[in-house]
Amino acid sequence: MARILIVEDDFGSRRMMQKLLEEYGEADVVVDGQEAVHAFSLALEESNPYDLVMLDIMMPRMDGHEALKRIREDEKSHGIAPSKEVPVVMTTVLKDPKNVVEAFFKGGATAYIVKPIDRLKLRSTLGKLGIKPAAAS
Repeated sequence: MARILIVEDDFGSRRMMQKLLEEYGEADVVVDGQEAVHAFSLALEESNPYDLVMLDIMMPRMDGHEALKRIREDEKSHGIAPSKEVPVVMTTVLKDPKNVVEAFFKGGATAYIVKPIDRLKLRSTLGKLGIKPAAAS
């Protein structure tokens, strides 16, 4: 059973993401990048880290790119090797190459999904990351 952090400012998208991920494990939900960084840091401090982060890019207060940068810095400060970093799937309605490049090469994203997200697209992406539904574990 995976521990998942869903970071999404839109209520409808949060509910949909929770529904799509319920078969994978228990999800905590936050509404912006600042809350994401805080929740992620707290989980590390409690030695109960997340197994997956679903991170929206466009959010108020702190966007997903900045949140991802801080999450990776937090992992580094806790001595987590790059090969052991949490998988972070960036989600967005933006299809432009600038966001893809920034998410992967500058931020260290593991995967990128363009919204709307459907069950098959999500399953395929998570499968490639080695994350399986709880019943299949």
